[in-house]
Amino acid sequence: MQDTLYKKFLQDKKDGKKSFACLLDPDKLSLSNVDDAIKMSIESEVDYFFVGGSLIVNLMLDELISNIKKQCDIPVILFPGGTNQISYRADALLFLSLISGRNPDLLIGKHVETAPFLKISPLEILSTGYILVDGGVPTTVSYMSNTYPIPGNKDDIAVCTAIAGEFLGLKLMYMDAGSGARTPISDSMITKVSSGVDCPLIIGGGIRTPEMCKQKALAGADVVVVGNAIESEPSLVKEMAAAVHEASSVKV
Repeated sequence: MQDTLYKKFLQDKKDGKKSFACLLDPDKLSLSNVDDAIKMSIESEVDYFFVGGSLIVNLMLDELISNIKKQCDIPVILFPGGTNQISYRADALLFLSLISGRNPDLLIGKHVETAPFLKISPLEILSTGYILVDGGVPTTVSYMSNTYPIPGNKDDIAVCTAIAGEFLGLKLMYMDAGSGARTPISDSMITKVSSGVDCPLIIGGGIRTPEMCKQKALAGADVVVVGNAIESEPSLVKEMAAAVHEASSVKV
């Protein structure tokens, strides 16, 4: 397993380069929309495809990744919601430890089950501290994980959680308000967590406009992830990616 993408995450953070990731959930994309979404992402110079969801009930995972690979060389990173969401066709996998919750299965339990398969896989494994933040509505991931998110106004809890995760050796931090969140993670929380840890910070959930994308990048997000908004309006990809990339040149 190579550390190619991890090194890129680190170098981009060092250089102040902001990245945009398009989150594709195989359950929510029809076959007719896949090619359009991929084509739009290529034209928009999207940096990463994150592929996965809280509950994948169809067999489109491998097919979706194969489709992406046929059309472009944008890295495909698995964002798994369960142990069944593994495909060797991807480039990397976010090895998520749900450090905001206290469910032992999602802190280490499920990881033990998948470790032998991942050890022999060609996937680059990115150990990631996954932090759920309250986005104003119950989300699938909170229900499926049987955990409570960190309250949206408790910046100190988020900071301490991220620092603890980094001390444990996790390489990336991913703060997520969840799919369909009413409110995204606050700029204040992003700034404080970004200042509290040295590792790259990924932010997702509830981000619906290009302006919000740029705002989160300027607040301290190294990678901005958007899924639901793009599924509803694919044409937003170009403006959102451009807004995030524009934040790279802004000195704050």
